[in-house]
Amino acid sequence: MCPPAMALTNDDEFQKGVKHLFENGVSKLPNKYILPVSDRPKVDKEHPNAAKSSLKLPVIDFGELQGPNRSQVLNSLSSACEEYGFFQVVNHGIPIEAIRSMIDVSTRFFGLPYEERAKYMSSDMTSPVRYGTSLNQRKDSVFCWRDFLKLVCHPLSDVLPHWPSCPMDFREVAATYARETKWLFIRITEAILESLGLWGATTEEKTEEYDEILKQFHDGSQLMVVNCFPPCPEPDLTLGMPPHSDYGFLTLLLQDEVEGLQIQYKGKWITVEPMPNSFVVNVGDHLEIFSNGRYKSVLHRVFVNPAKPRLSVASLHSLPFNCMVGPSPKLIDQVNPRRYKDTDFATFLEYISSCEPKKKNFLESRKLT
Repeated sequence: MCPPAMALTNDDEFQKGVKHLFENGVSKLPNKYILPVSDRPKVDKEHPNAAKSSLKLPVIDFGELQGPNRSQVLNSLSSACEEYGFFQVVNHGIPIEAIRSMIDVSTRFFGLPYEERAKYMSSDMTSPVRYGTSLNQRKDSVFCWRDFLKLVCHPLSDVLPHWPSCPMDFREVAATYARETKWLFIRITEAILESLGLWGATTEEKTEEYDEILKQFHDGSQLMVVNCFPPCPEPDLTLGMPPHSDYGFLTLLLQDEVEGLQIQYKGKWITVEPMPNSFVVNVGDHLEIFSNGRYKSVLHRVFVNPAKPRLSVASLHSLPFNCMVGPSPKLIDQVNPRRYKDTDFATFLEYISSCEPKKKNFLESRKLT
């Protein structure tokens, strides 16, 4: 039997998350989740759970990147980062088993009783594990239809004992997945730095600076965010995640087969078609700063649907927590003057702790006029 509707108007209920609401049979979207009309997703009335236009992102075949066609693939990579800020990676070398296991164990985690999931609730943004709902549940005036589990992944040996111990295989599966995505991030980053023209492909052209920056990425921050979007009773009134850009260098996103991700392309919201066993990779704010604006971090959002649950795993990578990020000196000259101030994670955390993060406001605050 469903609880009375009145019970769901209690703010404490919203703090427990949307999986909790869904499990308690919510049949009408509570006001806490209803967006102003101008912010709502405009969905196709004939196909209410699909947006009007969809897009096949540029596909980067990672196998080709290791072969004789490397220079053509680097050109494709460069134009994808300039035009879309997003691309899909196939033949990436991460075992299918590691991917399937991560989706499976994440689904089982969100299937646990609320009391078990709630053990990991925390408002401490630096906590090695954090379960929560919306974006910032202490600050959001309107909540989004999303629960999350955030896992700090570096250094792995330090954080692993804090990760959920239930399901029993969670730590092992998630740690394997974290290592695999870190490896892929490093390989993609090498290609991105080369595509920016910072150095060539041969060993002789790779300098001490190259070794130093790659070492920083090896020691860099990695945050894994498992997102859960249960079916929503009135999906045209809310969003799973509002428009935002990612603050790191690159994000590697694993999504299941349910549509939901949209990117802003030429002023329109376009749905990214899920491609099995691929990763959606997007440029983060730090890469936009590092490339001095040549590569763009692009606004994206998530819409929800009334019938199918959706799950995604985002792996956000950047330089170490205490590192300053600024435009590469090699990408600044008289024609391309410096466009951004240096920044670091502390500045970002201070910013999002003090206000509701909206769109690309943080990145805008780092621009030099």
